[in-house]
Amino acid sequence: MAIYTKGGDKGSTSLFDGKRVRKDSLQVETYGTFDELNANISLADKFCISKRNKQILQQVEYRMFYLQGEIATHDPEKFRAQSNIISDEDVHFLESVIDDYTAKLPKVTSFILPGSSLAGAQLHVCRTVCRRAERLLVAFMADNEVRPELERYVNRLSDFMYIMARSEDHEDYLNKVVSEVVRRYKKAMEGKQ
Repeated sequence: MAIYTKGGDKGSTSLFDGKRVRKDSLQVETYGTFDELNANISLADKFCISKRNKQILQQVEYRMFYLQGEIATHDPEKFRAQSNIISDEDVHFLESVIDDYTAKLPKVTSFILPGSSLAGAQLHVCRTVCRRAERLLVAFMADNEVRPELERYVNRLSDFMYIMARSEDHEDYLNKVVSEVVRRYKKAMEGKQ
């Protein structure tokens, strides 16, 4: 079966509920940017050192499908009747991760570079794409109904990406410290022989 339909050959695409819109519409740009974010989150989870962070990011990746689907429909009620949706429980999940990690990580007293590790840098890319997607969502909301839960989730998501980046940078730092201690210990032991 071919993955192409030829339906978009004239510059339009189908929404979730079948309505056709121009590919350059704000609606398509908005859910497309969240799709871009999700691809970046997937890449970030492959770079993560922490198994817990990988699992958390994969949970978020699935939520992104619900978020995109709800934006990618002319009739949000039709989508909500046929799919899972972002809820306040999802918002609270992001907040709990942010609060937990903030309490455990060293305090930040100045601006930080966007990532000292590969995973941290990629998570900062996610943070910035998320902010762009949020700006598009706000513009989209000027003429379209968006549930407050969805808006809250998107607003927490960039903070979540920031704290995940800090977590991965910290994990990377600790691993480097341990590797250096082991290297020095082995060198010292070689000198005693």
